[in-house]
Amino acid sequence: MPSERDGTLATLQWLIDAGADEAIGETPVDRLAAPAARRAEPPPAEKASPGSARAPAPHPVVKPAPGASLASTEAALSSARDLARAAGNLEELKAALDAFEGCALKQHAMNLVFADGNPKARVMVIGEGPGAEEDRRGLPFVGVSGRLLDRMLAGIGLDRTSAYITNVLFWRPPGNRTPTGTEIAACLPFVERHIELVDPQVLLLAGGISAKTLLGRSEGILKLRGHWAHYQHAGMARPIPALASLHPAYLLRQPAQKRLAWRDFLALKEALDSGRDPLLCAPANRYATFQSLTRSSP
Repeated sequence: MPSERDGTLATLQWLIDAGADEAIGETPVDRLAAPAARRAEPPPAEKASPGSARAPAPHPVVKPAPGASLASTEAALSSARDLARAAGNLEELKAALDAFEGCALKQHAMNLVFADGNPKARVMVIGEGPGAEEDRRGLPFVGVSGRLLDRMLAGIGLDRTSAYITNVLFWRPPGNRTPTGTEIAACLPFVERHIELVDPQVLLLAGGISAKTLLGRSEGILKLRGHWAHYQHAGMARPIPALASLHPAYLLRQPAQKRLAWRDFLALKEALDSGRDPLLCAPANRYATFQSLTRSSP
């Protein structure tokens, strides 16, 4: 027979699965004791005089959910493409994301998580999506996995003044769940425009969602990592070499795989130091490459 402790743990797990995985207030609130306290001693303004009738409570105002004006997924994607295409610089792109109501993740997130680092850097790191700390601060890769990424970049002589960091998703999925295809598709036009505007020398795609989305691949990240590919879509003047690697959050769960990520970062350093396209280098290059891939925006 389940104990009271088992029931409490099950309730907490249900809350975490629903996305309530952090305490926002400064002090805890006993929700069970609060109603009893109010019944015991109501505020003076609420005490009714003898013989007086209490006015009926007003009906709650139901506000439409953000994005309700977008009647369909296709309408949301069309809005995303139009807003992204109209952005002439990074400030306008961020403002366009602020105005965009076609991604359901925005309804539950605390902040838009746009980018961090130097937009003039040669390398652009694109991760998967914000976590709890990123959602609170509005910056990508600032939690535990972000600190690991900083150490990994430092290992090849880079930091946030010599790299530009963003994600495929601009809002945190509740409870850090895996995003849906519709949520990724709603953000993709902004990601594509983001890459156009930054125009880096090299892309580092951290994690399976980032690599599969931007390279149009279906393989898992352990098969994709360590390989170079050309990233390009219709709005770009030239292809950009892109290297898939493991996400720092995965490395925290699987520390033995850090050796693979270190190989990827050495390949990234080699490409930056040479200043040449890794896909056009001599066959002696010890890092495997994919056939050049081209994306076309709809």
